[in-house]
Amino acid sequence: MKKMLIALAVALAGACTQTPPEMQVVNDAAEALGGRDRVQAVKTLTIEGEGTNPNVGQNLTPDAELRVWKVTEFKRTTDPANGRMRLEQVRTAQFPFAAATVQRQNFGIDGDVGFNVAPDAMAARVAEMVARDRRLEMLHHPITAVRAALDPGAKVGNLHQLGIEQVVDVTTAKGDVVTLAIDGITKLPTRVVSMSYHNNLGDVAIETTFSNYEEVSGLKLPKRLTTKIDKYVQADIEVSKNTIDGDAGDLAAPDAVKSAAVPPAIAPATVDAQQVGRGIWWLAGSGNHRSIVFEFDDHLVLFEVPQNDVRSSAVIAKARTLSPKPLTHAIVSHHHFDHSGGLRVAVAEGLTIITHKGNEEFFKWLVERPHTIVSDALAKNPKPLEIETVDDTLTLKDRSMELQLYHVKDNIHAGTLLIGYVPRDRMLIQADLYDAGWIQHPWGDNYRQNVADRKLRVDKAVPVHGPIQTFAENLKTIQSKPPAATN
Repeated sequence: MKKMLIALAVALAGACTQTPPEMQVVNDAAEALGGRDRVQAVKTLTIEGEGTNPNVGQNLTPDAELRVWKVTEFKRTTDPANGRMRLEQVRTAQFPFAAATVQRQNFGIDGDVGFNVAPDAMAARVAEMVARDRRLEMLHHPITAVRAALDPGAKVGNLHQLGIEQVVDVTTAKGDVVTLAIDGITKLPTRVVSMSYHNNLGDVAIETTFSNYEEVSGLKLPKRLTTKIDKYVQADIEVSKNTIDGDAGDLAAPDAVKSAAVPPAIAPATVDAQQVGRGIWWLAGSGNHRSIVFEFDDHLVLFEVPQNDVRSSAVIAKARTLSPKPLTHAIVSHHHFDHSGGLRVAVAEGLTIITHKGNEEFFKWLVERPHTIVSDALAKNPKPLEIETVDDTLTLKDRSMELQLYHVKDNIHAGTLLIGYVPRDRMLIQADLYDAGWIQHPWGDNYRQNVADRKLRVDKAVPVHGPIQTFAENLKTIQSKPPAATN
């Protein structure tokens, strides 16, 4: 009897100490990577290589392939114990671009402090949400994700099977949440997913997949990392060198950055109104995205709801102060994210959207997407999308105003672009065709050709970007800054 009691006690003790199945998945992954002790002993991890950054929200048409930046000199160094990471890269536009075609980027995170370092070495703190996303980005690697799951302060749960993958949710000791997927055969991590918020797309899944593992310093590390924001590839990096515990340099945030106030996610917008014609106002103010208001007999029409809720809300509010007539329509010049960023607030405000027909299905999709991580204007005040589309031309006309809308043909920057023309004032309204401050004008000839083909007699050019000029001044600048060669 005594022996039976002892055996039962041993069995119960073993049951109590048995590893939960979700932690067994994590332990198996740690062993496959090189062992729990090796994973937890990593001080720094440096990834070097090259690849691409597809340009999300800037394709030729909503369904077209994304244009890409070619990434060189990629280097990402992580110090998991201290919660620090620095990403440095050079990227070159592989598409016609009006601004600098080569960008040198330097992004950092130190605990809760996110910062950017400009080419002149000046560092600036970034918004809290950006810092959070970078903190999560540190976990988008097999070593850091498994290491975080092994932390005694972490919680691992929701074990489930997806095909051959074993999947668990990991809540880190800091409270960040990621989903970790493990190959059921090799036990190596296949991907990490975290949730984020995007102004245009709303709630988005950020997913990094891992492949082509190699052995370095007793650990197995992936040589390819591909990150998507929902269906869009955001970064695809081929690793040329993985380094464990190499010279990481100084990853800490500068003291001035640590003591700086945390900036808001979106800066407050100021909007001022300049009358540029009878019943026409140019809404400028902070930033370089302008809008234009047109007064008809019994209503107002707004051209462009740009950037985000904050800017477009301020623009709509300003437009409503210019006349007692109701604001009823918003023209969205094209689908690029910086020009359609106020789409959802315009819908929430009850405005009918006018845009090129090629944007209709895309705009429906944007309006229907969930925005729960951050509740924007439409999430707080749901309304259906009311939309009128333009094929080639559309004229809005009554006794007070005539506004002609034209599709810009054969434009290599945006295939769904609309321009406006007021015959009475010989005034052209355009977005992304010309900005006096651009370094080069890759589609300058297209701008000139579309005006000629439509037989428009333009005196004044009123832009969404840049200052108001005469059309002659536009052409002179275009001629002095010839298009740059596509890389």
